[in-house]
Amino acid sequence: MASATSHLVGASASLVGAALVAASGITLIRRPVHAKSGAAANRIPAQIHCRDGTVVTPYLPPSREAQLARLKSEHFDVLVIGGGCVGSGVALDAAMRGMNTAMIEANDFGAGTSGRSTKLIHGGIRYLETAFKKLDLESLHLVREALEERAYMLRAAPYMNKPLPIMIPIYTWWELPYMWAGAKVYDLVAGSRRAVPPSHYMSAEEALFNFPMLRGAGLKGAVIYYDGQMNDTRMSLTIALTATQSGAAVASRVRAVSLIKDARSGRVAGARLRDETTGEEWSVTASAVVNATGCFADAVRHLDDPALQPLITPAAGVHVMLPDHFSPSKMGLIVPRTADGRVLFFLPWEGATIAGTTDSESELTMLPRPTQAEVDFIIQESNRFLSCRVRRDDAIAAWSGIRPLVRDPTKMGEGTKALSRSHVVETLPSGLITITGGKWTTYRRMAQDTVDMILKEVPEVNAQGSLKTECTTSEAALIGADRAGIVCAQQFDRIVTTLRSEYGLSSDVARHLVDNYGTRALQVAEIAVNRGGFLDKANHPLRLSAQYPFLDAEVVFAVEQEYALKAVDVLARRTRLAFIDAAAARAAAPRVVEIMAAALGWGRARRAAELSECEEFLATMSPSKAAEAKAAEVAAAAAVPAS
Repeated sequence: MASATSHLVGASASLVGAALVAASGITLIRRPVHAKSGAAANRIPAQIHCRDGTVVTPYLPPSREAQLARLKSEHFDVLVIGGGCVGSGVALDAAMRGMNTAMIEANDFGAGTSGRSTKLIHGGIRYLETAFKKLDLESLHLVREALEERAYMLRAAPYMNKPLPIMIPIYTWWELPYMWAGAKVYDLVAGSRRAVPPSHYMSAEEALFNFPMLRGAGLKGAVIYYDGQMNDTRMSLTIALTATQSGAAVASRVRAVSLIKDARSGRVAGARLRDETTGEEWSVTASAVVNATGCFADAVRHLDDPALQPLITPAAGVHVMLPDHFSPSKMGLIVPRTADGRVLFFLPWEGATIAGTTDSESELTMLPRPTQAEVDFIIQESNRFLSCRVRRDDAIAAWSGIRPLVRDPTKMGEGTKALSRSHVVETLPSGLITITGGKWTTYRRMAQDTVDMILKEVPEVNAQGSLKTECTTSEAALIGADRAGIVCAQQFDRIVTTLRSEYGLSSDVARHLVDNYGTRALQVAEIAVNRGGFLDKANHPLRLSAQYPFLDAEVVFAVEQEYALKAVDVLARRTRLAFIDAAAARAAAPRVVEIMAAALGWGRARRAAELSECEEFLATMSPSKAAEAKAAEVAAAAAVPAS
């Protein structure tokens, strides 16, 4: 077949490229050809050459400078304030319906609640128990809706979002049929599109074989059910990047400092923005303004009207990271009732084990910090159910995430009864639309409800009648998912094979890249192997930490194609090293700063400031004062790069 080119621009490949796939049955990939040399050309992604001669040019997100230029010059149908999973979901939905859409984030994409979850894509098996015990139809509806969205998330980014079996250990005979029946009902509510294997019973002997760290004394058996697992900040970022493919203008480190209102009608007509990296301010106009700032929604609502009653009650959930030997690599564990009646998870994630979570009141902050009492509680409960003793020194990181418990604005006078487990879409008299509450798994449904509300409350956005009134995101895959089937026919293990055989990457690195980037893993590998300066003397890609598969090349990719502006963006959210191992992240920080300084032209003062900011962030991720001191010793040997 003659060579042809398919450019992955917009939602899918060109029709020509798709026709070539249908004709040739492309299933294998060959090493990309690197772009032309030179600093300006570095952002140009390497082309992917398929075996039949088809050439795929991967999508290149617009630069931040180009996005800011749009924010300073265009009128938008929709301005979304907040760049977490929900804000990104609203931007994607609105853009796919044809609206000229902008999204801003005061910090980094996914830096708040969206990056501090338990990493589960779940329906809420606990809510199902509540639904039947209390005949609570609202809880049943929440579970059904979340299970539908679980299936969507597993389809939308299958390279990153995957089913995870979770074991419920049973230590009393009467609980076996109870838990088994509950898991089967969970399957039943999910319906025919549950997207995960069915639940099943497991004998005590088999349970200990599959989860050998489990306490065996008194174990009667186990029930295995399935939910999904994700890398939450990378998933949130992927939604934002996909929104740019549909034409949305997105920018992080841009804050809404005030709202603009029409002098005659009093309706919100835009916002005054500030670039947090330069201090520059300007105004942007928009027909509709959406407040998707999660726990911080009241701050934006009070920009509209300082007298408004708060919607949000913040609650903190603490997670402790343990080494990988505290859980099998492909099996999670749930303890339905801890000593105080809460739930405890043990989940394998990114080469470590998540243990958590607690649930307690919290102040609003972008840097929540777990208390020693919460860390000790998780360790104490872990030792009730694990055969291998967990010591405080085993904790390699600990972090807290704040989730927004939201009051239903129609029930403000009912006290705690006003708290809703569902999401709330509020429209103020000014026209400001706020979306908050809910859960990570239902972000897409929350976005759909919000855009539907825009069309209802701000009909002028569709004055020409050219917009799609129906949501289409439920069938939309995300960037990296090989949506046209051109690169690997959505068989992502083939990319793993290519990374190993043609780039010489180790198994753990190849799997890590594909699990987090999908088809874009090829571009990261191209930087690592062919860009220059990212191989060791044995021609192996340099790692940020010898213990983990994160590469130096990922820092470059994060800067060039993922809007990383600060070193903490890379350590915490493009890679997840800060969440996995605080000491390893401290040790890697100078190298991350060095790479970013070379890419962005930072001087000595900026590099020192970046290291200081990393230290401030990592202090909130350390499990104890002793661990902090130990980690500081590790990092002390790394000097600030010379200018």
